[in-house]
Amino acid sequence: MIDLHTHSLLSDGALLPSELARRAEVKGYEIIAITDHVDFSNIDFVIPRIVKTCKALNRYLKIKTIPGVEITHVPPGSIRGLVKFARRAGAKIVVGHGETVSEPVAPGTNKAFIEARVDILAHPGKICPEDVKLARANRVFLEITTRKNHSKPNKRLIELALKHGANLILNNDAHLPEDLIEKTQRRRFLKALGLKDSTVRDITQNSRTLARLA
Repeated sequence: MIDLHTHSLLSDGALLPSELARRAEVKGYEIIAITDHVDFSNIDFVIPRIVKTCKALNRYLKIKTIPGVEITHVPPGSIRGLVKFARRAGAKIVVGHGETVSEPVAPGTNKAFIEARVDILAHPGKICPEDVKLARANRVFLEITTRKNHSKPNKRLIELALKHGANLILNNDAHLPEDLIEKTQRRRFLKALGLKDSTVRDITQNSRTLARLA
């Protein structure tokens, strides 16, 4: 299993990065990305610490940890510059906090993240068809989320992505230990969304592909 959107107490998660990685390892994960929330105030603080931690953990644990960030609630006009800064600072997975239905994310955020070519657009519940097409063209992965407060529009997102050929990815957006769901739960979650076995395999492969590129 692979999950490329998780949070530690370096932002609003409950666990130290080391405990997050260990709990994921015990649950059967092969790879996780630690992608704590950042904006102008903390991006220069958080990324070096995640990079340092992942480097250390990868020496000792079987699970691979990838350093990343989730750029969150920033003005759309600032997104391109922050994405560039994050990559220069060592983030191997850059997640954009999309226009979810459960938070007042600024309109235009989805498009700005896609134009900036983030790796993953997280829980983009309010995404429009034009932005789905742009995500396909820019090779941005659109996230199906297991997180309850963001997951209501999953079916709509899947329909748009399949219609327009955009790549989907499944993540937990884990903040708490119990957010790290096991393999059988992940498959059951996707099947409950009405997905065919072939689509489930494609989504699983997308995670592996992105992790390999990181």
